[in-house]
Amino acid sequence: MDYNERPDFEGGIQCDTAPFDMKTPIDYKVMMDYLDACEASYPFLVRGVIGTTIAGRSIPFVRLGAEKTMKNVLYVGSHHAMEWITTSILLRFIGEYCCSYKLCRRIYSISMPFLFNNRTIYVVPMLNCDGVELQRYGVDPDFIMKDRLISMNGGSEDFSNWQANIRGVDLNHNYNAGFTEYKLLERELGIFGGGPTKYSGEYPESEPETAALVSFMRQIEPSMIITLHSQGEEIFYTSGGETTPRSRQIAKALASMSGYKLSEPEGTAAYGGLTDWFIKEFKRPSFTIECGRGTNPLPLKDFFPVYVQLREMLFTAPLLS
Repeated sequence: MDYNERPDFEGGIQCDTAPFDMKTPIDYKVMMDYLDACEASYPFLVRGVIGTTIAGRSIPFVRLGAEKTMKNVLYVGSHHAMEWITTSILLRFIGEYCCSYKLCRRIYSISMPFLFNNRTIYVVPMLNCDGVELQRYGVDPDFIMKDRLISMNGGSEDFSNWQANIRGVDLNHNYNAGFTEYKLLERELGIFGGGPTKYSGEYPESEPETAALVSFMRQIEPSMIITLHSQGEEIFYTSGGETTPRSRQIAKALASMSGYKLSEPEGTAAYGGLTDWFIKEFKRPSFTIECGRGTNPLPLKDFFPVYVQLREMLFTAPLLS
């Protein structure tokens, strides 16, 4: 493999922006600053906003590729607050894509100009912006919902194990797919309101984050979506046993590229997620990728090895759609 197919290939060629790397855990400002730098350096990168969080943060998206190509695909990171490593992975991908396209490189034998002109990749690197900030820094003393958040967190001001958004809703259970069935399971688990994890909300798409993402998908009509979570080194591609034409074939290819295993969702993971909703709504392939292995949040030292595992998948998957 020559230098331009290596994950650290930026060391061999000149890029306008430094490759995204983590010296400290990602947060909202670090993400936005990096997207600012990419937007300034690469005029072909298109940036926008899918919506606004409860705390008023814009949820950014990036478009890589021509506006109208044969097919659109969508990558989404950080549904869950502790899973911010997925945002870092997607930022690294964005930076590497832009550098490679500008220099007309090949990655995994894929011509980047060919990829740019034949597939449009939309990236929402951090869906749960408020949750990531809460998990990283705790609740702002001046935030109007401070007391409610602490109450939802069992009276603790330690939010290091927080997965939900800032209203205590687990975004990956807030989609309209098995929502009623999941509500029964919530009660069995003793979940009756907002908290650190697993509460699905009052109704499907009750949260601005999920409502914005669903609306965005209906606009761009992706032929395939990939949602990054952590952890487990697994790939899910079914919903309640339901799948779509070619899903297993594509999933096997993704597993071969990453070394991850194909799995069936069980228990609470089988209801209300984005993959479930997309399969039911669009009847098109959808994949949940559980990145890395260990305990959330995965440590900083895992960032680059996990990116190496997923790099071929991220560049190649659009051509499989």
